[in-house]
Amino acid sequence: MTNDDKKDGHDKTITIVVNGTPHTVPKNDDLTYAEVVTYFDPTYPQHPQTVYSVTYTRGDKPKEGTLSPGGSVKAKDGMDFHVLPTSES
Repeated sequence: MTNDDKKDGHDKTITIVVNGTPHTVPKNDDLTYAEVVTYFDPTYPQHPQTVYSVTYTRGDKPKEGTLSPGGSVKAKDGMDFHVLPTSES
């Protein structure tokens, strides 16, 4: 692959980090709350009643924030997510 290939969009993935673990995701995608939580807890789709606190840094606009249930954020290479279970259910 040449540098020209990368300019033509052949490099279609980026890396995000969820609680210290890197994950490869499609470039230019929106990441949903459910997707990010599932990277942290793969059983989340079977237990969606569990509530998590999701914060991120190194985003695009805004650079940092909170991701709420039902929400999404534009994926950016190197984004860092922190997912913590809450006491709510």
